[in-house]
Amino acid sequence: MPSRTIVLVEDNRSDVALTTRSLDKGRIANELIIAENGQEALDDLLATSTHARRDPSDVPSLTLLDPKLPKVPGLEVLRRIRVHTALRRMPVVLVTSSKDEQDLATGYDLGVNSYIPKAVDFKQFTTAIEQLDLYSLSMNEPPPPVSASEPPRPGAGSASDAPDTTP
Repeated sequence: MPSRTIVLVEDNRSDVALTTRSLDKGRIANELIIAENGQEALDDLLATSTHARRDPSDVPSLTLLDPKLPKVPGLEVLRRIRVHTALRRMPVVLVTSSKDEQDLATGYDLGVNSYIPKAVDFKQFTTAIEQLDLYSLSMNEPPPPVSASEPPRPGAGSASDAPDTTP
């Protein structure tokens, strides 16, 4: 049975609390792993650290990722997820207050599944999280596992390889 774990990668404690409250209010009871920076997220997701909190064969059902993170930027975390054989099909949603179109474009170029703006309004954010649960965790069929023989996903190079979309 696929994992029902959600990984939240967020360095702002207020945003962690808001997301946790939104998940609780939406009655989303999935196990939640919280990583406070990009390196901690990679350690957990890739199960490379002695502090990794999950079995490497148990791919989380969803990762909520802030693109602006300390230690390793969120877009670099996304790039590494997309080139990792076991994780590259895992749904990843950018959750950000940034309106930086370049970050969003790069996120989509690197294979992010969706983008949710961090709403100032708790009710709006809770509604977005509930809808995300309904779609990603309840209705959406999880992707099949990737075999080691499959080639890497196109466009999953480094974040700096993303095309320049500035005018």
